Amino acid sequence: MKLTDIRPPEDIPALLDNIRSRRTGSAGIWRHVCADGHPIQVEVIAHRLEWQGCRAELVMALDVTERERTAENLRLAAAAFETSEAITVTDRSGRILRINQAFTRITGYSAEEAVGQNHKLLKSGRHDAAFYRAFWESLRQSGHWEGEIWNRRKNGSVFPQWLSIRAVTNSAGEITHYVSNFFDLSERKEAEATIHRLSSRDPLTDLPNRSLFRDRLSQEFASSRRAGHYGAVLQLDIDRFKAVNDARGHAVGDELLRRIALRLRESIREGDTVARLGADEFAVLLCDLPRSEQAAARHAHQVAEKLRSLLERPFHVDERAYHLVASVGITLFPKQTQSESDDVLREADTALYRAKEAGRNTVRFFENSMSEEARIRFELENELRKAVDNNELRLYLQPQVDCDGKVLAAEALVRWQHPERGLVPPGAFIPIAEESGLILPLGDWVLRQCCRLLSRPEVDRLGLRIAVNVSPRQFRQPDFVPRLRTLLNATGTDPTRLTMEVTEGLMLEDIGDTIAKMNELADIGMHFSIDDFGTGYSSLAYLKRLPIHELKIDRTFVQDAPTDPNDAALVDAILAMAGHLNLQVVAEGVETEAQARFLRQRGCMLFQGYLTGRPEPATELLARWLEGGGT
Repeated sequence: MKLTDIRPPEDIPALLDNIRSRRTGSAGIWRHVCADGHPIQVEVIAHRLEWQGCRAELVMALDVTERERTAENLRLAAAAFETSEAITVTDRSGRILRINQAFTRITGYSAEEAVGQNHKLLKSGRHDAAFYRAFWESLRQSGHWEGEIWNRRKNGSVFPQWLSIRAVTNSAGEITHYVSNFFDLSERKEAEATIHRLSSRDPLTDLPNRSLFRDRLSQEFASSRRAGHYGAVLQLDIDRFKAVNDARGHAVGDELLRRIALRLRESIREGDTVARLGADEFAVLLCDLPRSEQAAARHAHQVAEKLRSLLERPFHVDERAYHLVASVGITLFPKQTQSESDDVLREADTALYRAKEAGRNTVRFFENSMSEEARIRFELENELRKAVDNNELRLYLQPQVDCDGKVLAAEALVRWQHPERGLVPPGAFIPIAEESGLILPLGDWVLRQCCRLLSRPEVDRLGLRIAVNVSPRQFRQPDFVPRLRTLLNATGTDPTRLTMEVTEGLMLEDIGDTIAKMNELADIGMHFSIDDFGTGYSSLAYLKRLPIHELKIDRTFVQDAPTDPNDAALVDAILAMAGHLNLQVVAEGVETEAQARFLRQRGCMLFQGYLTGRPEPATELLARWLEGGGT
């Protein structure tokens, strides 16, 4: 082969210069294209010879294509060997022959410490003999095993890893080596545990959340049915916790919730569950109670009283003592009335509602009659949602008269004319409206109706003032004042003819905002009346600061005032205070002549009650007043 045959002609000068520049050795590896067109790699080796004054150059060309390909494969294999996954090569007995840097990083063993050792060096002790039998059987049968396994690091810590191991065989099909690669699952396991905790645990208290509590209740519900024993659910609500939150801030409220959770958790048996269902509501699942219903109920009641008493002990946060009380509802399971665990939760919730209704800081068991009442309440709430749109609400008025019987004002009342139930009394739907938030659209409806009524010319001539009850929830709406002013302007209503009746409970939260709103409305001529005065959190301080024009003596004081010296004294005190503050007084619940006579003897005020006029539909009552000249 000529030298010119192994390189394209243009590369020949460079090759010759390379050969001449060295006395002997490789002149490099060059690319050659064979006659058939396929490329090969050729190493050119030159030797300069001198003999008896003669010089010659011996040049050899070797085909090194396969050698170079093998070297490249080895370089690639070495690069691939150093990956983020740990790799080990062992002989057929499991003796480690080679490891990569990732193996050292994950296990802590260097190559000097690992090579020559059996792969059992990493054994954690977490897997039994049956596991390893299945492991080796899979390798023998298929030549491959893959799965999760626990191993031990050099420092002794046990960690999870995902291991893939393959057998290497020779031309005869005999296993000669094993190659395994694995990666550490610790971070992934921790992330999965965190995700699971976030989905099943309350982040503030680390108690089970509602979802996890329902899962555990469902399991215990099925177990108790099979085993024939009882269980119980206690639902707890911290009474008036919102007031603490509003007064001291959410940071204090959160710390109190954490301490409540800790106290509850420490007071129940191992195997029982305490959970935070939301806000200030907790639940306790009692398992494996006696087979006797009476004994199970007795045990559940004892636990409820114990928890209630524990929560009464003061909580110290930021060098301040907080005294809390709780209402508790209890229901046992399984019962014939319960087809699933959700029925148990509904019963516990109903019992809790009854406990709060009974005056709070009490314990109540669920009774079947409660379930029927709860069903009726649920139906009424759903039907009440449609009442405004279906034009089922009716505006009623009850007159307020002076000592001579002349009508000077009237209180607006709402009635619900149900298409099937007939006239639904306010006591049946107003509490539902308050709890569900429906009091907002209902209150807006009453205000619209009153403004439209007062804007009628014939009503304006009567000089009548209409009093409207405003719920604290309605009054606290951020846009309450601008919406009311828009309504007054749209209807042309004289604001001096509108009296807003608010309860003393309105003064408990955000007194600054309350004062600002009341002053803004008082500036346009609107009057304010404190309804049910004396039954709430009466304070002379807010009476002095607020633009109050009127006090309404609660009916509970009026009814027994003629015969009960205590009630008489309370009425006298209210009248005396109103006189000093130049406030108008309305006595509500006046139903007998004896009550009216008692009140007349104490001065001039307005009377409201069945004695002077029952509530009637607004249109009918106004038509009669207009015919009679306002009386």
